[in-house]
Amino acid sequence: MESSTVVAASELPVAHESRIADHLARHALLVAPVVILGCGLVRGIDGAISAAIGLALVALNFIVSARLIGWAAAKSLTLLQGAVLGGFVVRLFALTLIVLGLEQFSFIDLPVLVLTIAVTHIGLLIWETRYVSLTLAAPGLKPGVNEREPKDKE
Repeated sequence: MESSTVVAASELPVAHESRIADHLARHALLVAPVVILGCGLVRGIDGAISAAIGLALVALNFIVSARLIGWAAAKSLTLLQGAVLGGFVVRLFALTLIVLGLEQFSFIDLPVLVLTIAVTHIGLLIWETRYVSLTLAAPGLKPGVNEREPKDKE
């Protein structure tokens, strides 16, 4: 007969990748009104729609990436390495296919969509570097980062 083991919440593994990706997605929500409004003013309603779709794709890409890495990390180091590299290639290919598929719709402003995806990926990653702790003592988000309200604390 097997005995059940109760694990305290503090002993459960923390998915640092998922916390960071969720934090990135919240940042995407913060910049969304400005990006969508700006693209809408410059390129019209099609630009606003394309920017919104681009932001959604970026946030989804970060979340899928984190979930894949978290899943692979729990399995093995070899699988983790394959998931990171293979996942990047597959997600890049998927984003390309999605953009090419969206191109057929008349309301998609392709330059805005592609620029939004590229610029917000890079911009959100740069912004997130302020919140990520690169020490083994506190991996993931820095201690004290308010997860509900990601505001700069300086």
